[in-house]
Amino acid sequence: MNELLILIPILLGSGIIAGLLAGLLGVGGGIVIVPMLYHIFMYMHIDISIAMPLAIGTSLSTIVVTSIISARSHHKKGGIDWELSKRWIPFVIFGVLLGTISSKFIDGSNLKFMFGVLLLIISINMIVSSFKTLVISNELPGKFRQSIFATLLGGFASMLGIGGGTLMVPLLTLFSFPIHRAVSTASIFGLIISVPATISYIIIGWNIENLPIASTGYVNWIAFIILVPMTMFFAPFGVKLAYKLNVKQLKIAFAVFLACVGLKMVLV
Repeated sequence: MNELLILIPILLGSGIIAGLLAGLLGVGGGIVIVPMLYHIFMYMHIDISIAMPLAIGTSLSTIVVTSIISARSHHKKGGIDWELSKRWIPFVIFGVLLGTISSKFIDGSNLKFMFGVLLLIISINMIVSSFKTLVISNELPGKFRQSIFATLLGGFASMLGIGGGTLMVPLLTLFSFPIHRAVSTASIFGLIISVPATISYIIIGWNIENLPIASTGYVNWIAFIILVPMTMFFAPFGVKLAYKLNVKQLKIAFAVFLACVGLKMVLV
């Protein structure tokens, strides 16, 4: 408990950063929250077999709240593509189940490695897309290939503790999907992914010993209570900053930072 109290300022700062980046660059808070929580739990001498799934489950729990607000806002503006959403939702949920079940059989070191690789891929995409629009087709593929994409989306997002937007927005834009439409539609999938995934991480971590105080399975509620208000409060400020700052340069700088964090998680 004393260690958690000492780390509260770090949690507050991480929530602020996650919120600002979400509004400023449109990236999901999970790519900031997961590595931050992982390092906090490791500092608390929690075994890596617990630290990584605990970071992932806690990250997903924060996405539940933030995605509800985000999806509601996008729905009011009519930005969500409900036709695509209805087509993808069953496969995304199936992917979530596969992802959370798989995480039970993947040790913490491998989860850390996979998350590091994800950060490297995201950072490369952010840098390349800052200079050139990546498009491989003028329209979405057929329903069968879309079902595969949706299943993989749910699987990787739930396994690694990120919302749908981090993976879904780049994927949709590859097929000439309007960026604002992609961001709006991805908001509903943050909710679709995070709710069953959070419940699953609570269940699979239910009988795990040596969890930090105020944890239910692989969700730590102290971190949740601190992170959620910060991300919610500072996201609108990030949106405002996006209209005042050079977002392209910030995006590249953040991509370099992600690459460094990703390399550390892969190599160390």
